[in-house]
Amino acid sequence: MVIIPVYNIIILPYTRIYLQMDKLKGVAEKELHEGNQVLFLISKKQEEKTLLEMDSFYSIGVMGTIKEINDSGFAIVQTSERVRIEDIHLEKGHIQFGLTKLPDVSDMDEKTEKLKLNKLKTDLNDFVSKFQWGTLIKGVILEWKSLSEMICAMSMWLTITNKERYNLLKEDKTSIRADMIENIMYEYMEMEEVHLEAENHQEMENKKIYREAAIKKQMDYLQKELDNLHPENISDINKFEEKIKKSNMNDEARKEATKILNRMKQEGEHSPEFGMLYDYLDFITNLCWEKSPYKKINLDKAEKILDNDHYGLKKVKKRIIEEIAVMNLKRSVNGTILLFVGPPGTGKTSIGKSIATAMNREYVRVSLGGIRDEADIRGHRRTYIGAMAGRIMNGISKCGVSNPVMVLDEVDKLSTSYQGDPAAALLEVLDSEQNNTFTDHYLNVPYDLSDVVFICTANSTDGIPEALLNRMEVIEFNGYTPIHKFHIAKNYLIPKAYEKVGITKKNLTITDGGIKRLIQDYTMESGVRSLKRVIDTLCREVAVELDKNNSTKIEITAKTVDNYLDIKPIHHDKTKSLRNPGIVTGLAWTKGGGEILFIESLFTKGKGKIIMTGKLGEVMKESVQIAISLVKSLFPEKAKLFEENDIHIHVPEGAVPKDGPSAGITLTTAIASLVTGIKVSPHIAMTGEVSLRGNVMPIGGLNEKLMAAQRAGITTVYIPKDNIIDLKDVSKEITDKLEIIPVESVKEVLKETSIIKTHNKRTKQ
Repeated sequence: MVIIPVYNIIILPYTRIYLQMDKLKGVAEKELHEGNQVLFLISKKQEEKTLLEMDSFYSIGVMGTIKEINDSGFAIVQTSERVRIEDIHLEKGHIQFGLTKLPDVSDMDEKTEKLKLNKLKTDLNDFVSKFQWGTLIKGVILEWKSLSEMICAMSMWLTITNKERYNLLKEDKTSIRADMIENIMYEYMEMEEVHLEAENHQEMENKKIYREAAIKKQMDYLQKELDNLHPENISDINKFEEKIKKSNMNDEARKEATKILNRMKQEGEHSPEFGMLYDYLDFITNLCWEKSPYKKINLDKAEKILDNDHYGLKKVKKRIIEEIAVMNLKRSVNGTILLFVGPPGTGKTSIGKSIATAMNREYVRVSLGGIRDEADIRGHRRTYIGAMAGRIMNGISKCGVSNPVMVLDEVDKLSTSYQGDPAAALLEVLDSEQNNTFTDHYLNVPYDLSDVVFICTANSTDGIPEALLNRMEVIEFNGYTPIHKFHIAKNYLIPKAYEKVGITKKNLTITDGGIKRLIQDYTMESGVRSLKRVIDTLCREVAVELDKNNSTKIEITAKTVDNYLDIKPIHHDKTKSLRNPGIVTGLAWTKGGGEILFIESLFTKGKGKIIMTGKLGEVMKESVQIAISLVKSLFPEKAKLFEENDIHIHVPEGAVPKDGPSAGITLTTAIASLVTGIKVSPHIAMTGEVSLRGNVMPIGGLNEKLMAAQRAGITTVYIPKDNIIDLKDVSKEITDKLEIIPVESVKEVLKETSIIKTHNKRTKQ
């Protein structure tokens, strides 16, 4: 039973009361449902907080039942019988009541009650006609069906003091209550007709004015109460007043909201600015301003959630668990901003949702790809037509809490335009020393973002400004090996695809060979997005066959995959068994993962012209110039070849742009092979930046490059010596299948590939 103390108002039986759920929950201190009983206690005192003691309340209360809890935040309570409160006492920490029901005593027959009802209706119509406000209730009077209903309503209108109302409430007999109401009404009517002597006339006139003013005041009060309680009648002004009062805004925000509310009152609903003011108040009052208390996170449970949702990613999961452990010790967000960097489809965005689940927080994703306006981050100033908050505050508003896990997706794809630099606007958001007073231009008041766990994602760090990158801790997402993809497909993607199309294991089985064939011949990226798409396509094709042929069981093997897919297998570059001098295999990193890259060179009769094709970028063109100079210095006796011939350097797949410094040693080796006429084994690949001194310098994306080499059938890979430390992040499955040779200089590469050794041998002969 829910106990509701009421002050300065008498709740009557057989009426419908609208109560705000927030206030009702605060009084009940428990979850409320339809059907819960309610007891209204009527206070004797004027204070808003009265102790629950017998002396504090009248002995008669009213019972009710919650009939409906609507979406507008109101509970509709239907009052019923009166009860006598015999006792209030505390038992095991809970307040207990001794109650006795007080049924109405109907001491009038049906005919008499009907006559009395009609007479009261007629007299009340005449009575209210004397006042300007009387027309408000004439329609209501006609709708009363019973004498009890009319008495309850008239009790609220005609009585002035709580004492008068309570005297009516405690009376059991309907006839006596009807007489009491009638006497109050007739008393006032007689004041209009009775003419007293002069010395009494002024006193009677004062009494008459007092009662009329009191009744008018009571009508205004009841009308206001009706406006405030009924969800259909509540005004926008009252709604926002209540929301501002309830919110835990900081002083600056409350001052701004109150100022806008006062302006809204002055402007009125027909003002052109009313809609703008309404939108602002609606946004600021719906924000969560209350800081949520920190709740300790179970590390074992968090680790289990991450493992269930994602295969592999040990380094990433380890870092997340470390972050949660620090948060548990500090009992607050650590302030670290994590940046997940890796190829598409490696789980950067989806793991953000798992992190939110592991931390038991709300999840919100903000896409930053293609943003070129600073206002998308900071919001528009309210002086502009159609002004709105930025994406950060919109995300906070949608999730409804002040401490979500917010994933800022594709942070490397921000653009700059004449409208400002959104990356610069992010500097405040992603700085734990500043974001506790983040000010959105639309809100124009500070908001605390220090409890938000920010996670950014990017395919590479190249497009991120240095100042922004400096604020984030970079965590690399390596591409998946074929074995990783196999386990992800078998344990995650295939079960989800079955569920998506309504297939069960009884209907379809994809063998291990079939899965490996899908991975090998139908995907080429480092992630698993394409693999997921292919599996979904396969399941849809199977669904058609199951539906058409009423098949009960289909098995897909490596040999039968092609029968169900109308997609052509993807062509991967493979090593060739035969190769001419001047051709060397390089390794390249792309946003989609690693690829092998053939460097081809050829001498033609000419005058020493250098021809470069294959859509090479400026950096690669510079690498070509360095490679030619190095080869000239290493093989001075071949200088005449460069003078009498043009050299043509081509990188196949000419339509695909190629740039980057890591092809330096490959270009040098290819040109050295060309001028010496010595072939380089097709099973050798290499990567590394080269300087004019002949030093091999470190490169990035080693993991993806080695995976591409293993996939293409390469057996030996030359890498810069400074990249040895990066091998710890490469899967053992890859390193076991490759002979990885670290080198410091171009000479070492040429010696390892036997170019110098063979050339020297030929020269001696």
